[in-house]
Amino acid sequence: MVRRQTRTVWCAAITAGSLAAPALAQSQEFVLSDDDAGQAWVSTNAPAPGTDEAFIADVRVLLAQGEPEKAKSLLNDWIKANERTSNPNLGEAFLLRADAWFAMDREYKSLFDYEVVIRDFPDSDAFPVAIEREFEIGRMYLDGLRRRLFGMRIEPARGLGEELLIRVQERMPGSRLAEEAAITLADHFYDRRQLDLAGDMYAIFLANYPRSEHREAALLRQIDCNVAQFKGPQYDGATLIEARLLLDDYAANYPTAAARSGFTEGLETWIDESAAQQMLEAASWYFGQNDDPSARLTLRRLIRRHPESAAAREAVRMMQERGWMAQADGGDS
Repeated sequence: MVRRQTRTVWCAAITAGSLAAPALAQSQEFVLSDDDAGQAWVSTNAPAPGTDEAFIADVRVLLAQGEPEKAKSLLNDWIKANERTSNPNLGEAFLLRADAWFAMDREYKSLFDYEVVIRDFPDSDAFPVAIEREFEIGRMYLDGLRRRLFGMRIEPARGLGEELLIRVQERMPGSRLAEEAAITLADHFYDRRQLDLAGDMYAIFLANYPRSEHREAALLRQIDCNVAQFKGPQYDGATLIEARLLLDDYAANYPTAAARSGFTEGLETWIDESAAQQMLEAASWYFGQNDDPSARLTLRRLIRRHPESAAAREAVRMMQERGWMAQADGGDS
């Protein structure tokens, strides 16, 4: 279904402004003009018969008529005859041959010609179109489309899909298409629970597109990625620190949504408790090493930083048992 819909859209783009005839005919554009006899449709910008421009127009008609194999065959001969020249139509020819491959359900083969357009014709009108085509193919692969192997679609292609979306961002930085590629890739990693990659991708997205309409959703998911990567008080708590900073960012930029959902308040409590438990675990480790001064310092910091946590209550109990609560607080923080 995805491939059929995409192919339909591409064919529509190819035929925009073209008038298809029953046979191989010249593509024409028409404008409404006034003359002595009244208004009439007049052909304009029609390429002269026999020119390369006319050939390209005819190939577009063939693709619109659903004859990609015939279009590709003609393009093969034309490209072979012109590929070592400076013909200004070469970029468009490679683009159309790639479109023909795609229309024949050979999207992987089409990538080779799209890459030629992107590599060799960066100043042509075909350049952004080729990148957009690769984005669509990359998204299809992320959605689960497999590459052909021995004529059957059995070869996993998600890795290639990820690479294609990364290329889009590198080749058209700052563009709407690059923004869409970035959020699509981040969501892909998130949906597959590759949370380290998802968190990194959301961070890149938020840095590159701070005013994006997807910013709020991306920020919430980046918070989720950091929280989910925290494995417990025995492990590194860097992701908790990052989550807390992101949560402050969310509350500052979306105060109404944060207050209405209660999301930030509940998550702040959880993060606070988790961080406190990690400090309590650290204090217990110091006790095991017979390092009472470090354990005492850690417990006192825990009580100061997370006074409302269950871990703080346990820290107070441990301090009281050792007679440390009666001592001056000192200057630690």
